[in-house]
Amino acid sequence: MQNNDFPKLHNATWPGIVGKGPDSEPPIPFDKLLEMTAAAEVNGVKFDGIDLGLLDPHINIDSTDDEIKKIADKIAVYGLNVGSLVAPIWGGPILGTENDRKTFVEMVRKSCHFGKILREHGVRSYGVIRIDSASSPEEWAKNPIKNTELIAKTFREACDVAADFDEKLAAEGEICWGGMHSWKAMVETLEAVNRPNIGFQADMSHTLLYLLGYNAPQDRILPQNFDWNDRETLKAGLKTVTDALRPWTIDFHVAQNDGTVHGTGSHDKTGRHCLATDPNGKLDVANDAGYWLRDEKGILTKAFKHICWDGCMFDNAVLTEQKTWNDILATLIKVRELHGWS
Repeated sequence: MQNNDFPKLHNATWPGIVGKGPDSEPPIPFDKLLEMTAAAEVNGVKFDGIDLGLLDPHINIDSTDDEIKKIADKIAVYGLNVGSLVAPIWGGPILGTENDRKTFVEMVRKSCHFGKILREHGVRSYGVIRIDSASSPEEWAKNPIKNTELIAKTFREACDVAADFDEKLAAEGEICWGGMHSWKAMVETLEAVNRPNIGFQADMSHTLLYLLGYNAPQDRILPQNFDWNDRETLKAGLKTVTDALRPWTIDFHVAQNDGTVHGTGSHDKTGRHCLATDPNGKLDVANDAGYWLRDEKGILTKAFKHICWDGCMFDNAVLTEQKTWNDILATLIKVRELHGWS
């Protein structure tokens, strides 16, 4: 029996794009992802909505207002709402040129406008704009102090733009993004931005890699050659990371990880997303989501109105099987049963 109304349960569209393309498998069409999301059902419970990657070939960021409204209508036909949006900022790496940084901020502006039209059209009432530094840890490491400040300065400019649209920006911590590649670097970057409308997007798969110190061995929490059967040490590590980043967390991805890194196509290696049912998964997903959804006293933070499943870089054969989405929905329902509210 499902007693909780919140958080709302969302699927994501970008797994049909990320890691796909000419150097991998073909992208999964937008309409196909909508169909499978809408068709998923577990004991009468369905997905409430989707989070959108504003990425080609699904979405043209330069769509006219009328074109955006048509996209909204298409989504609404399936009985779905829209939550968070992924800004296509990778053509503007912050640690590139001044023009690159201008491109970055402009992509945030276009994404905020896209979100505004979706709101006005009645399909979006919550969610954030997701960003990252679009730059590698290797580039960042050439001058950590200067580069963190450059990232923070650009994020501040993006925050000022987002504020004009009453939007919040969420920086997703991943080991493949400079200045965001470790839990300590992520906190330092957010503190340096010092704007009220920026926060952290926690993805359970990516943040697990923070514990292992990939790309930042000095910030490793779990011991070398860690025994994954040592659940108490893992829980202590999860508590360390979540205590540091939970106060910043304004968007949340439920995910599983097997403790390894993975990349497909042109995407850099980052935390490997595993299926909810993967026997090699290292997380107790429903329980461990509580480290993000509850404070240190175990009280629900209610810091966001929806949660989203993120599963990038799976084979198309997996992503086009309806059972995959039913299993994912079942996991999200378990999270809401344990950590939700009415």
